[in-house]
Amino acid sequence: MSKKFKIIILLIVVIAVGWGIGKYTSPSASESNGSNINVGDNLQGEPGDTGESDGGGITDPAVADPSDTPDPSNTSEPTHTTEPSESGGDNAGSVPDPISAEPDSITVMVNKQYGLPDNYKPTDLVYPDVRFTFKEKIEKRMMRSEAAKALEKMFAGAEEDGIYLAGVSAYRSQATQTTLYNRYVERDGEEKARTYSAVPGYSEHQTGLAIDVSGSDGKCAAESCFGGTKEAEWLAKHVGEYGFIIRYPEGKQDITGYKYEPWHIRYVGKDIAAYINEKDITLEEYYDAIPVSK
Repeated sequence: MSKKFKIIILLIVVIAVGWGIGKYTSPSASESNGSNINVGDNLQGEPGDTGESDGGGITDPAVADPSDTPDPSNTSEPTHTTEPSESGGDNAGSVPDPISAEPDSITVMVNKQYGLPDNYKPTDLVYPDVRFTFKEKIEKRMMRSEAAKALEKMFAGAEEDGIYLAGVSAYRSQATQTTLYNRYVERDGEEKARTYSAVPGYSEHQTGLAIDVSGSDGKCAAESCFGGTKEAEWLAKHVGEYGFIIRYPEGKQDITGYKYEPWHIRYVGKDIAAYINEKDITLEEYYDAIPVSK
């Protein structure tokens, strides 16, 4: 065999050996691509997986399923929901949260559980153009602008029905409430005083959205004998038309924390007022808030 022929045979053997080694050590392109796709699927999670875990999880927001909903067993964030107003309007489909409501909101709830910022005072207090049981332009004659306008319309509507109302006490500062509350405690004791008077900082009068009313003669003003009068009956029937509610209804003391006060009305806006009056519930029940203890 010639030397040239031996060299050709050797080259063929080397090429054959190299091809065999490459075949058993190099992955194919399709296998490599398949591996990458599997990794991507794992990052996005299995079907039905929220992509969340105790460690935070890995979720691609660009491919997240928009139908995903939070786990109902997760109670880490409190929620406050109730049936929306059937009357429609601004309140339809949405109920404010009494815990997070701003003190300047007309939907704010103030009771024995929910108070106001220390020495809170509304910035839009005005003197409503209605009859009061006194003539002086003093603190308790004022209300917030929106509530004052609604009060004027309500008094006018009452007169059309032959009912003449008068304001008794509207806005009350925290300092004034402190003086009154201390006086009542000294006279009747704290336990009894708390059934009809608010602890300073927890009075609706301080919001500028509440007012005590009576007949124009002032008889039975802020007294139990006001109940059953033609003025009280008119209020119970018509306050909702003007955005007000009887804040402390009869038979609801265990919920509101206060005895029946047919003279104490609170402005909440027409939508909420319509719903509360239609369902014969309290503001606490509307918000699905915890009942107030006596």
